[in-house]
Amino acid sequence: MDLLLILTYTAICVAIFKIFKIPLNKWSVPTAVLGGIVLIGTLILLMNYNHPFTQIGGQIYNTTPIVPTVKGRVTEVNVKPDVFIRQGDPLFTIESAPYKSELMRKQADLAAAKQAVFQLESAYKAAQSDVIRSQAERDRVKREFNRYYTGYKKGAFTAQQVDTRRQNLKGANADLEAKIAQQNSARLAYESEIDGENTTVARLQAEVAQAQFNLDETIIRAPTDGYVTQLILRPGQMAVPIPIAPAMVFIHAEEYYYIGAFRQNSLQRLKPGFEAEFLFRSLPGKVFTGEVVNVIPAMAEGQVQTSGRLIGTNAINTQGRALVKLRIKEDLKQYGLPLGTAVEVAVYSDSFHHVSIMRKILIRMKSWQNYLYLDH
Repeated sequence: MDLLLILTYTAICVAIFKIFKIPLNKWSVPTAVLGGIVLIGTLILLMNYNHPFTQIGGQIYNTTPIVPTVKGRVTEVNVKPDVFIRQGDPLFTIESAPYKSELMRKQADLAAAKQAVFQLESAYKAAQSDVIRSQAERDRVKREFNRYYTGYKKGAFTAQQVDTRRQNLKGANADLEAKIAQQNSARLAYESEIDGENTTVARLQAEVAQAQFNLDETIIRAPTDGYVTQLILRPGQMAVPIPIAPAMVFIHAEEYYYIGAFRQNSLQRLKPGFEAEFLFRSLPGKVFTGEVVNVIPAMAEGQVQTSGRLIGTNAINTQGRALVKLRIKEDLKQYGLPLGTAVEVAVYSDSFHHVSIMRKILIRMKSWQNYLYLDH
């Protein structure tokens, strides 16, 4: 762009010399050269700082690698490449027979567990009945022992008879304790709950839910509105839940932004809301308007991560550029530009606004220059 400014000034000087027939001598030529140096140098310095320009820019967009949560053989690819689809539409289908079988098995286990709950209830009630009978038997034996013991003191019974009843009472007490233990065990088995549900039933319900989830995941669906491009997946291939081996790449339909890499010298003239102009190498002769969204608040060149090494001088001896997020206000759909198209950007600050006219002229001259290129 600086070369365009110099060539423009040179053309103007040549025209002036020709039109007004100014002689070429030791006064006229140095005056024109020195005037050009002062004029062009001043313009360049004012433009570069107050109305920065960058040739390094492009559109950015988010993609999501589609990785299934279950593995299996692909039976059907439901999506077509480069065709817009809605959120939730199927992308591809994995063989579901193994997951249907697993779900049926878990459902059968759950049904058996629910039936077992009724059996546990019956066992608990039976244990309660056994405790009642044992208590009645223990009370009967205790009364008999008391009767014999009272009679023994009066000489009606022998010590042997009393000892026999004493042993009977001990046996009745032991039997009652055993029945109570069985009752407690049956009660714990029956009343063992999680959120009001039997523990075994709750566990199997969770397993059924997981099996149902796995079955549902055999149909992989679009995470948002968007489309798939460069579709390579075909029926018969294996899809595995490994992040390093995605089945396809999904492009989200959302507002796409542009990123320009500006010199750090111009950071004080890159503010949200400032006017910006864009030119595309693919659209010579056209300039589009937009605005600055924000300056990305971090530069990759300065990042550090935990490691076993100390930070050296080379880690901070970087000359990275500041990344600026921008948007174009005009509709570019009619031009059919692919995502990721390169762009050159000029930003116009609110300082030395009159100088921006020169930047705008140069931008348009550079846009026409895009008609001229050579393939290597």
